[in-house]
Amino acid sequence: MRRITSLLQEFHPIVWSLVIGTVFVRAASSMSMPFLFLYLSNHTDMDMAMIGLTIGAGPLAGTVGGFIAGTLSDRIGRRRVMIGALYVWTLVFVGFAVSKNPMVLLVLNMLGGLCRSFYEPVSQALMADVTTPEKRFRVFSLRYTAINVGVAVGPIAGAVLAKASVALPFLLTGFIYLLYVISLQWLLNKFGIKKIEGQKKEHVTFARAFSVLVHDKAFRLYIFAGMLGAVGYSQMSSTLAKFAEMTVANGTELFAILMSINAIVVVVMQLPLTAWAEKKTPLTAIVVGNAMYAVGDVGYAFAHSWTVFMIAMVFFTFGEILTFTSGDVLIDRMAPEGMRGSYYGAKSFSNAGQFIGPWMGGILLAAYGGTTLFLVVAAFSMVSSVFQWAGQRAYLASTGKSINYARADSI
Repeated sequence: MRRITSLLQEFHPIVWSLVIGTVFVRAASSMSMPFLFLYLSNHTDMDMAMIGLTIGAGPLAGTVGGFIAGTLSDRIGRRRVMIGALYVWTLVFVGFAVSKNPMVLLVLNMLGGLCRSFYEPVSQALMADVTTPEKRFRVFSLRYTAINVGVAVGPIAGAVLAKASVALPFLLTGFIYLLYVISLQWLLNKFGIKKIEGQKKEHVTFARAFSVLVHDKAFRLYIFAGMLGAVGYSQMSSTLAKFAEMTVANGTELFAILMSINAIVVVVMQLPLTAWAEKKTPLTAIVVGNAMYAVGDVGYAFAHSWTVFMIAMVFFTFGEILTFTSGDVLIDRMAPEGMRGSYYGAKSFSNAGQFIGPWMGGILLAAYGGTTLFLVVAAFSMVSSVFQWAGQRAYLASTGKSINYARADSI
């Protein structure tokens, strides 16, 4: 009991409210969004390339939206940006449930991408605001674990609900988001976020934020590396479902299980892999993570049974664990004090890869098949490491630090 009490006291109540909320929100969204490719291919007349374009439109909108939201949060406060995004996001899921018009679905997904880009980087910046620097790696790790606890439950629930009605997962997701935003708004007011924001806000203009980012060579290289990595990672939430359906019997059910395996592996392996990563440089963790992505993608490319798909997902998930948290720490350490929101928001420029990935994946899957698709994205993951290495060289050169410098807790 003391250990639990000590853990609860280690972080600000706002951190815990965001972490707990993340579990429910990700469980809700993973009931619906991973199945969107199947939903559109089976219930509309759209071809695979158009479906990929529609799915990729959300991250494309978020590419610019994240920078706007992050800078805006540095100016007017985190609370207003997050709460507004969540209310609109609720309506987006209801729209998915009631519309089958391709153009409407395209607009809805773009709007959903904007909402995600407004909420997620700002919530990360807020968690960093109320946490001391030496504890932030653990906070980001905790948030990432919470995401995957939710994702462990969501896909299987979504597959079950979709058998009753294809619209039901989207409606239920919207309802859960509404409950979350109401409770989050109350908690943020209760724990005095207005006072914290008043202490943190600085006079950050869009011009100043953009100027800083443009002249930050290391940050630009990291963003491009993230873009390449996102091309491969985006296949998990787009073409993988269709490829599984095309390749093995009961592929839709397999995909739901794969998503849950992804989340369960994260929950089980997060602590040991994070402990290993903290003893290495962030670049080492990211390069090893990219290699694990590539191994997983090669496994998908040649998978013709449930077992091979599952093993490939385990390796893919190792890559996810190693790259995600280390990437958050990189941004936190690079961001000038007072511009953390801008940097987290600008990180969403790498979401261009989440737009290119589903569109390119849909084309490759239709024209050449899944083997070619997943071998290509495996190569993208490996090339991403080259740009990560170049980014670290540029960062260390600009700060005058030794190339041997830097554990994950002090980049």
